Amino acid sequence: MKVWVILIPLGVLQFASGLFLLWDILGTVLGLASSPIAWVYYELAQIGAVIGLILGMVVSATLMVRSLRRQRAAEQSLRLASGAFMDVLEERFADWELTPAERDVALFSIKGLSTADIAGLRNTSEGTVKAQTNAIYRKAGVSGRPQLLSLFIDELMTDPIGLPKSEPAPQIEKAS
Repeated sequence: MKVWVILIPLGVLQFASGLFLLWDILGTVLGLASSPIAWVYYELAQIGAVIGLILGMVVSATLMVRSLRRQRAAEQSLRLASGAFMDVLEERFADWELTPAERDVALFSIKGLSTADIAGLRNTSEGTVKAQTNAIYRKAGVSGRPQLLSLFIDELMTDPIGLPKSEPAPQIEKAS
């Protein structure tokens, strides 16, 4: 069932309840004259207005809890994806037999840092960083940073997160 099917009528009920209670209070404070109604109907209208406001609070709290749960689930998925990406990085770095220095430079490159920034962080010259990036590209079999990054993106797209490494990734059938 769609949430809006409940929310729209409940919102209308809550709005009407608020208007009724506001009119009642303003009428008393400002001395506005209104046609008298039997006290039974008046009390029933007040009870209905309060029930409408309480229902609105309950539904709002329920939706807030649901939203917080979804947020936590999304954050958990993001953590898993981040961990999977780091696992893929470490596997590739080991396959390419990168030195510790090359691993650092490769990671900084993938993060998008410039050669000058990497040299500053590692307290080395830009020439050293350029030599290390060339060694990384050679070992990875790519010609530059964009291709290096695309290797990891492609791997994450073809190896769905959550599947054990022993299971093959599901293949998408192409329509003929």
